[in-house]
Amino acid sequence: MHTSISKALAARAASFPSLPDDMRAKGRAGVFRPEIEGLRAVAVLLVVVYHIWLGRVSGGVDVFLMLTGFLITGSLVRSVEREGHVRFAAFWARLFRRLVPAMAVVLAATMAAAYLWLPRSRWGDVLDEVRAAALYHENWALAHAAVDYLAREAAPSPVQHFWSLSIQGQFYLLWPLLVTLAVLAATRLRLPFRVTVLALVTAVFALSLSYSVSVTARDQAWAYFDTGARLWELALGGILALVVHRVKLPLRLRVFLGWFGLVALVSCGLLLSVSTLFPGYVALWPTGAGVLVILAGTTGSPHGADRLLTWGPLTAIGRLSYSLYLWHWPVLVCYLEATGRSLATPLGGLGVFGASLFLAWLTHRFVEGGLDRFTRPVARRTPAWSSGVAAALIVPVLAASLLWTGHIDREQAERAQELANADSYPGARVVADPDLAAVLADVPVRPDPADARQDLSWHHQEGCHVTLASEELVVCDTGPADAERTIAMVGASRVAHWHPAVQAAADARGWRLVSFTKSGCQFSTETYHRDGAIFDECEVWKAKAMAELEELRPDAVLTSSTRSTLDTERVHDGFLEMWEWLDGLGIKVIGLRDLPRLTYRGAECVEAGPVDQCVSAVSASQDEVDPATLVELPPNVTLMDLTDQVCPDGRCDAVVGNILVFWDHSHVTATYARTLGPAMEEALATATGW
Repeated sequence: MHTSISKALAARAASFPSLPDDMRAKGRAGVFRPEIEGLRAVAVLLVVVYHIWLGRVSGGVDVFLMLTGFLITGSLVRSVEREGHVRFAAFWARLFRRLVPAMAVVLAATMAAAYLWLPRSRWGDVLDEVRAAALYHENWALAHAAVDYLAREAAPSPVQHFWSLSIQGQFYLLWPLLVTLAVLAATRLRLPFRVTVLALVTAVFALSLSYSVSVTARDQAWAYFDTGARLWELALGGILALVVHRVKLPLRLRVFLGWFGLVALVSCGLLLSVSTLFPGYVALWPTGAGVLVILAGTTGSPHGADRLLTWGPLTAIGRLSYSLYLWHWPVLVCYLEATGRSLATPLGGLGVFGASLFLAWLTHRFVEGGLDRFTRPVARRTPAWSSGVAAALIVPVLAASLLWTGHIDREQAERAQELANADSYPGARVVADPDLAAVLADVPVRPDPADARQDLSWHHQEGCHVTLASEELVVCDTGPADAERTIAMVGASRVAHWHPAVQAAADARGWRLVSFTKSGCQFSTETYHRDGAIFDECEVWKAKAMAELEELRPDAVLTSSTRSTLDTERVHDGFLEMWEWLDGLGIKVIGLRDLPRLTYRGAECVEAGPVDQCVSAVSASQDEVDPATLVELPPNVTLMDLTDQVCPDGRCDAVVGNILVFWDHSHVTATYARTLGPAMEEALATATGW
């Protein structure tokens, strides 16, 4: 059977583009470079130390990407020069056997840790990201989360560090195809193979770097995880692999370059805000530093940086670098969750580092090494066997995550049915009728903290609230088309969370309700910035919103009148200017005061308990007097303040009338907002006189 499979693979390989014998290099082989093991160690130690003790990003991941490009390009090119073509099955099987087992073990352990130590409100997100990590698209999941304002409010995921491994996985799929394209071009055009590969890799480098600079300037949060914006870092390593053997430098210069590159690499994260500047041209700093270290090579000089990089303990950590990278982040996230800290203490950090290093050693010794010893005799003959072993480890992880997610969904549906009992879950009704509080049923809080992130209004579900990255104006239009009154809701997410209450009021009065909102985009004439650059998507969206209002001419616009933070509340000058513009159109403005920001996260605090500790003073975020009442308002503006319906008696409790009020530190759950319908109806009728 094995013979027939081998013949089939050989026949298939014969159909691949192949270099003629006279174009293959003879005797060229890979040379072990011990300083690269040390460079790996430095890179992973930078990642781990900066994460644990500094809460920053170091640039070490960029070095890993460059080294991946260096090693994989060199390996593929040498394989083609020996065999005449890329052996796809063998290449991918070898990678699967080396990378997937450790990844599967860490992902399985992370799911177990999430069950034991993380709040249930985070389980769904963790499981989604476990699947994204296992299928090598975690970077895209994080890119979408980075441009979703509501997702950005979430706590760090224990598997978010898999984003860089996902980019490498996508590179592993792409690069053999690129090298095969080079084989085809070199064969047809009779060009030197290495020159052809170098030309293609250089083109990828130039295109990707240009795109990276452009997209980083426009949307750095997205660019940070974008494979296209990161591919140049791997291509830089590929270029180095193709030319390094031709670079001959004097010994003294190599000694200087080695130390200069090492110092530049270590200092990068201290001198640059890597998480907000990368991956544009600034990422040339750490990747260029890594290139200099490789160009310096093994000097043999007692003064060379390679003497440090080839030091036994450092090269040992280099051999553990993959496993250490996998383990350090979930261990850190669980430690921070257990201690309630945002940064590790010096002693706690040592514990995190020690635990991560021990787990990395166990994984390297018994998973990577043990499995490799078990499969080596067969794997060298049958790539399918190696792939099968890897699949046997990762498929159960995927299956377990899907089964767990299905169980969570079923429980969530069952809990949603309980809310039909309005007497048990009066929510804001207890504010208007304190007698209800005296006879309040002893029932679980709803929405359950585990469901709170998904407790969004119909307005969100229909897509009328758009994300940070979107410029689209999505309009939700409900109520009679010929209604006597039309009200429009316009603004950011802290306008959108009122939608269920406004919808209930509009339904009760027979009004037409038109709504369109956007994350992080205040309805103001001011130009807002995000991640250090002009928030272009907001500016485009506001222009579309203004055009829609000019055409619609609603009777009134409901929007924010103030904006509160944890230390101040103010009326933006741009608010007043926008209201004056609406006055020119003959449109009333209902300015709704912003709710206080909390000192806790609603769902997570309730789950951790006790509930009576989940409270924040209104005065911590709101001024004693509504600042909108202290400025000269245009004549079309009427102010509304429903703070006492959400935070009665000057305190913002996490639970009111058995209903969870806030799902994070600033957004009201849709379930609670629906119970505000009567209060909203009364307030709107008073404000409008309708």
